[in-house]
Amino acid sequence: MQGSPYQAIIATGATPVSVRIPSDTSNFCIAGICGLFNGQILIADNYNKSLKLLDLQNKAVVTFCDMPDHPRNMCLITPCQVAVAVQSGIQFVSVNSGQLVKGRRLQLPHNCRGVAHHQGDLYVTSGTALYKYTLTGTLVDKIYEDISISDAVYKCAVSPSGDIIYVTNCNNKLLTLARDGAVISTFTDTELQRPSEVHVTPAGQVLVCGYLSNTVIQVDSEGKKKIATLAAKKDGLQSSRSVFYNWKSGSVLVGQSDKNILLFNLK
Repeated sequence: MQGSPYQAIIATGATPVSVRIPSDTSNFCIAGICGLFNGQILIADNYNKSLKLLDLQNKAVVTFCDMPDHPRNMCLITPCQVAVAVQSGIQFVSVNSGQLVKGRRLQLPHNCRGVAHHQGDLYVTSGTALYKYTLTGTLVDKIYEDISISDAVYKCAVSPSGDIIYVTNCNNKLLTLARDGAVISTFTDTELQRPSEVHVTPAGQVLVCGYLSNTVIQVDSEGKKKIATLAAKKDGLQSSRSVFYNWKSGSVLVGQSDKNILLFNLK
């Protein structure tokens, strides 16, 4: 595991990993990637309305489950349970004996674009606002709102300490918010066009996907400056939609639209 939020993550090369299964009716749109504590990887395939369990060692999907709507994002709740943002709600899914089992679903009174979890709190983005809920679906607070464009509050991630919340704004911005929603900083960069996902590693490193710029960049924990460009179009990246730092294997997975996942080994 990388030790400091300011330590650059450096990729050495990309290996394509297919997540196609026979029942797929469309190309992929990998809207979310999440690692379980046993080393397996969960993939949210938006276009095919499914959640897929990936054995990374064998680079194969071992099982899947259909979702009630197009999954847009997901986060880990327990070592074997995730929360999946699906249009107007949050669907909980558990991994039991190698199978994906759908549990309860929270119906929320707004769209659900992104979801993050920290110590029993669910952070949910609607496209125009960031909300905090309990795990049972009780609204705690509307933390932040921006109605200037339809996806001004798109995806979110929380720092390991829970003090900082990162929000992607599809108008080419990454917002860094305090716990109360106050804007700490607004980050823009030519290598971050239409940011589609933000992910925080266990050490606090911040990774952001640029969907139109075909990039994954690393930003400092205050959201003020770029530390490194982890992957770009020259590495085979196209339409990056999701990113996950897999500390168990020392690699980074990047989900794309209409293409395989890319697995980057790290120096």
